Amino acid sequence: MKTDDLINALGADAGRPALSLGGIWMIAALSAVIIAGLVFMAALGPRPDIAAAAGTVRFPFKFVVTGLLAGTALVALLALSRPETVSRTRLAALAAAPLALAIAVGLELAAVPEAEWMTRLVGTNMMDCLAAIPSIGLGPLALFTLALRNAAPSRPLLAGAVAGLAAGGIAATFYASHCTDDSPLFVATWYTVAVAVLTIAGAVAGRTFARW
Repeated sequence: MKTDDLINALGADAGRPALSLGGIWMIAALSAVIIAGLVFMAALGPRPDIAAAAGTVRFPFKFVVTGLLAGTALVALLALSRPETVSRTRLAALAAAPLALAIAVGLELAAVPEAEWMTRLVGTNMMDCLAAIPSIGLGPLALFTLALRNAAPSRPLLAGAVAGLAAGGIAATFYASHCTDDSPLFVATWYTVAVAVLTIAGAVAGRTFARW
């Protein structure tokens, strides 16, 4: 290539508008949902009685919790991927999903006889839950870590942990459509442990790969 041609090509590239940080995260989030959905459909798929379960209260509520977790974590992740310091008040929305789940657990304990508490907590899909959510969330976490690596988080460890929360929320949303354990006691215990695995992995990945 001649020198003039190279200069013209570089000038043309420089004239193209750069993708905004919000645009990058939108692409990352959509790609994460697609990847998680593909893994979920290939490995598990929705439960056979999903139509009947949708008419109950506990089954749809799982999606309220997991959707809140994914949504609030993604918003926090966008803020944390910037170089400026993020105030604690901007991260307060992350408490929405745990708070909703805590209220549901309280209502469950009030409505169900004490003799049934442990049965509902243990459920029948404990091991599946602990394996499936981290497996489904691995792809989204990798995408979020890559996005963080190309951003400038001032607190990479925290940003990575929130990336794990977002990946866990997406994965748990898909898994909730397969899981036949709908009790808030089960969700509060095993979904939380499974999402925590991704959160820890995200913190390690953020600390390792998103430093600048």
